[in-house]
Amino acid sequence: MRRIFLAFPFSLLVIAQTLLGQESVMTKEKAIDLALKNNLDIQVARNTKKIDDNNASILNSRYLPSVTGLAGGSIDRQNTEGQLASGETRRADGAETRRYNASVNVNYTLFDGLGRYYDYKSFKERSQQSELEVRQTIELTILQLFTVYYELARLTENTKNLQQALEISKDRLTRAKYQFEYGQNTGLDVLNAEVDINTDSINLLNSRQQLRNTMRDLNLVLNQDLSSTFTADTLVEFVPGLRMENMYNEAKLNNIRLQIVEKEMNINRYSIKSAKGTLLPTIGLTGTYGWNELNNNSPLAFLIQNTSNGVTGSINLTWNIFDGGTAITGIKNVKIAYENQELLKKQVQLEVERDIRNAWDSYTNALYVLEVQEKNLQTNQNNFNRTNERYKLGQITSIEFRQAQLNLLNAELAQSQAKYSAKLAELQMLQVSGQLLNVDF
Repeated sequence: MRRIFLAFPFSLLVIAQTLLGQESVMTKEKAIDLALKNNLDIQVARNTKKIDDNNASILNSRYLPSVTGLAGGSIDRQNTEGQLASGETRRADGAETRRYNASVNVNYTLFDGLGRYYDYKSFKERSQQSELEVRQTIELTILQLFTVYYELARLTENTKNLQQALEISKDRLTRAKYQFEYGQNTGLDVLNAEVDINTDSINLLNSRQQLRNTMRDLNLVLNQDLSSTFTADTLVEFVPGLRMENMYNEAKLNNIRLQIVEKEMNINRYSIKSAKGTLLPTIGLTGTYGWNELNNNSPLAFLIQNTSNGVTGSINLTWNIFDGGTAITGIKNVKIAYENQELLKKQVQLEVERDIRNAWDSYTNALYVLEVQEKNLQTNQNNFNRTNERYKLGQITSIEFRQAQLNLLNAELAQSQAKYSAKLAELQMLQVSGQLLNVDF
């Protein structure tokens, strides 16, 4: 029964290897292109930007005149009776009066206390802020993308290392069987080798399951078919020449949160000026071209038919001298909102300073851990090579060989984890400093 159990995972591994060999490579550049094109959060942010651009156009500025057209008609039928000056009495049954009118009206505001001027500037600032929010969404999406992408790459390397560990255990089982057949060891070595193969097989299968799950996570970020399969590029390159002072200066200038809060402060400044404009008068122009026609068949009417048309123009001034205090209250409230925005800016500045210092410490620490793990991996590789030679010569036991094998495997897994952790720490630092979209991945 043990042999049947072992054959089952081996067959699965062969099938999985065949499928992996047919998969395409998902490069980092391709993943970024797909995310920028398909990611739903980015699409929503871009649509929001379009709305803000529409609001910031001249058509929404109140600078253009309004033109309205009016037309109407009425029919009035009455029975009337009247007495003339001569004393004659006249009666008209069903006398009909028809009235028709049409006009075009133009209204234009010459001055509204500069309210529309500052509102228009506010819309422009909001449009620029929306563009920054699109960039912020892209940055966060790229961080999310590479968190999943590098996890996929790490699991790819882990699966490869676990596969190599399984191959080593299979070779060890073959050697143990030969030695048992020739009486060089007991059956215990064979059983130990089989147990280790079972353990390695289970670890490999679990790693492949995690790999498939992470691949689906990446497909979700890329907004593509969740069943799509591919392999990740495991090459990691670090950005050279990074320095704490430069990163801190870049963060003060280019951090996306600071730029967004600065735009919000500009919007609040314009809101204060616009609110003050409600205390000033409004001056407007009105122009009308109208046409009217009257038809009356009553014998008592002075005019039987009348037609008129012409142009009328006027200028008007409206000044809301006192509105019960609503305008004054509005001005006070927008000033308080601006004070809150100043406090928020100070808070964001402190948080950004903390974030860049934390990100730098995490980055430098991750690089140091990577360097240590690479040395540790080299040491364990050398130790395993020597142990393997001594095992072939029969100078050490299978237990000692297995321990050296596990030490090498753990060192490989730790080095892989350290490599991708260092890269993610670098990306997080670049995002805080506002440089994430300016570097090659």
